[in-house]
Amino acid sequence: MILAGAGERSAQEMASPIINGHTRVIGILADPIGHVRTPQAFNALMASKAINAVVVPLQVAPDDLASVVAALARVRSMAGLIVTIPHKESILSLCHELTDAARQVGAVNIVRFDAAEAGQAEASGEAGMRLVGSNLDGEGFVGGLLAQGHALVGRRVYLAGAGGAGKAIAHALAAHGAGAIGVYNRSAERAGHLVAELRRYYPQLDAHVATAHPAHYTLAINSTSLGLNPDDALPFAVEGLPTDALVAEAVMKVELTPLLAAAQRRGLALHFGRYMMQAQLESMKQFLGLR
Repeated sequence: MILAGAGERSAQEMASPIINGHTRVIGILADPIGHVRTPQAFNALMASKAINAVVVPLQVAPDDLASVVAALARVRSMAGLIVTIPHKESILSLCHELTDAARQVGAVNIVRFDAAEAGQAEASGEAGMRLVGSNLDGEGFVGGLLAQGHALVGRRVYLAGAGGAGKAIAHALAAHGAGAIGVYNRSAERAGHLVAELRRYYPQLDAHVATAHPAHYTLAINSTSLGLNPDDALPFAVEGLPTDALVAEAVMKVELTPLLAAAQRRGLALHFGRYMMQAQLESMKQFLGLR
């Protein structure tokens, strides 16, 4: 048997995150929590880079969000939080500072705990911690598309969902040159608000409210939570899409969601939810200052 010498890590150690008294902890907040896949992927990245940090899933009910965040901000070994459904918009008011991306889309999916300066400690109220919120969803989703070789400039895009993830994805698509974005949401009013927002920021974009039956779009995206469960209804119909359309998911719980299965039966190209997460991991590491 060959033992790893001082300063070396065995293969088994490299496969698992380092956890000891110096570990930086990141909580991922969701309700429910069972669908999240970020902890596995992020912790594997930390282990591969020998970074002493770990993501821990935490199921937090909406009514408990404020008290839980306030308590976690008092844990000195916490580096921050990853935030997902249904907390991305609610956590905005709990942050002391927002990045441009978070302000623009009105949603946060990652929070960094910074030590407040002396003059800020009393104002922050969380043991001298300053909570900085950002949103990496949009650039993560676009990064996943680009990494798979899918062009965006001039593309006609259909987007189901106008919540936190949907807004982030819409803004990122527009910033990367999409020619048109049709937004569908079960609440038409919410879809209308996002469309008005896109028109304000990107006047050259053909932004419009769409229906549940898209046609003439070459990229169709689900940014809703439909697909987390096998009996979920489809977020939109795929029958009217052209044969060269790409159908993309933001859901990561299962590889082949009901939507992607329906698109596959039609012979349409598929883009899986895991690509969005993979593209976000490095950005999350950098934002949290983990090295």
